[in-house]
Amino acid sequence: MTNYSFSQSMNSPLWRRTRLALGVALFAWLAACSVEPTYKVPDAGVPKAYKEAPLQTQGQTSGQAQADQPLGPHDTGSWTAAQPADDAHRGQWWTVFGDPTLNQLEDQAQAANQDLKAAAARVQQARAVTQAARASWFPSIDAGFGPTYEHASPASQYLPQNTQVPTQTLWRAQGTASYEADLFGRVSSNVNAARSDAQQSEALFRSVQLSLQADVAQNYFQLRQFDSDIDLYRRTVTLREDALKLVERRFKEGDISELDVSQARNELASARADAVGVARQRAASEHSLAILLGKAPADFTFAQTPLVPVTARVPAGLPSTLLERRPDIAAAERAMAAANARVGLAKSAFFPKLDITGAFGYESTTLGDLFMWSSRAFFLGPLAGTALTVPLFDGGRRKANLAQARAKYDEDVAQYRQQVLVAFREVEDNLSDLRLLDDQIREQNDAVNASQRAAHLSRTQYEEGEVSYLNVIDSERSVLVSQLQASHLEGSQAVATVNLIRALGGGWGDAKPAAQPDGAPPPAPLASR
Repeated sequence: MTNYSFSQSMNSPLWRRTRLALGVALFAWLAACSVEPTYKVPDAGVPKAYKEAPLQTQGQTSGQAQADQPLGPHDTGSWTAAQPADDAHRGQWWTVFGDPTLNQLEDQAQAANQDLKAAAARVQQARAVTQAARASWFPSIDAGFGPTYEHASPASQYLPQNTQVPTQTLWRAQGTASYEADLFGRVSSNVNAARSDAQQSEALFRSVQLSLQADVAQNYFQLRQFDSDIDLYRRTVTLREDALKLVERRFKEGDISELDVSQARNELASARADAVGVARQRAASEHSLAILLGKAPADFTFAQTPLVPVTARVPAGLPSTLLERRPDIAAAERAMAAANARVGLAKSAFFPKLDITGAFGYESTTLGDLFMWSSRAFFLGPLAGTALTVPLFDGGRRKANLAQARAKYDEDVAQYRQQVLVAFREVEDNLSDLRLLDDQIREQNDAVNASQRAAHLSRTQYEEGEVSYLNVIDSERSVLVSQLQASHLEGSQAVATVNLIRALGGGWGDAKPAAQPDGAPPPAPLASR
């Protein structure tokens, strides 16, 4: 009587609902029990201030000088924890140079550069992979129709052994649904890894975009520097031609020997040859700029325009914002997040896996009876593929996969920290370049003025017969060398400004265009053939 009562209670509706509730609760607990490690961005050494940042006034500490610099949108206090903000709007940072021609070039590059289009396509690929991974959260439903030629065993038909079961053809029209339960975060870890990969691709796209913008600006300023060199050589050739006429006249008058004439002709030919060499370098630079704009070199022409000094000054901000703004650092951080998720994916392989498959449709031995209501059939169980797989032995494959995933994460951590160090070095390099270039340009301008004064005195003394023509040659060479050096320093200053903006991760929306120096020529117009 007791056994009967216990059996009845086990089959009661209340007990069945209790078992169902317990099963659902157990399933939900297993699904929420992820073995993925908790992700945290590794610490990276961040200084409180840049070493090479110029002080505002004498007597200020570096912290005071840093406090006087404009703060970025993510700066709070003297230090902030790094939160990637590489997708923040940086605006058209190149407008700080106040050059309409550069603005046109940047717009053309954004629209037509092929490397940028390839990076954008990689972003779309990564997003598609993420979408495919998210599809694992939902069941997969298929439908099929067709015959099956089969021979069933007597045991499967509840018949005695050695019973002859005829071979038959079964027609089936059915829908199939399959679903992998997210036990121990197996599916979620895969989705997290794919999502981080997509975010890394987006950060790499922004890195390519920033590099393209900086490369266009650099090539533009280098091209204009070559134009300044060509202009110097053009004026030098004119001076050498006038000097040759003077020497030839004095030779005809018998005041000097033929040696001075030969030396004057040599200097003129050398200046012309050097001018051709600069023109050759300019042509190659123009071709490089055309490729950045997505054009064939034959379809792009840039009018010669000498470079004017760049007066734009870029605030370095706080070092903590560098980790937020640099897209390459954001890409390295997202790579770590993806590697961390794959550690969880490798761990989940040590735990049971539940694949649920069910089928419902119609089954008949004849095609005519296939869609009759009495031909309906369904399967849910091992026969249709339901399986709770428990890993037992695989020769150490899962253990090796986990070790590989952990080593990959350690590698990405090291690369992230190295990328941070490289970023700080690039900022410091360009800050020191700009600071020292200001002093060097000032001293070089003094050298240009002194060499021009010495050349004027040498020519005057030569005309009066007090010195030989070698003194004139030496003084004029000094003028050309000092002027070329001053031109190169101005080009280096422009390029270093662009490099600093690149190193800082882009420009600021509140940056103001630089004022054009008095007497500066207007920017060169673009031309296409």
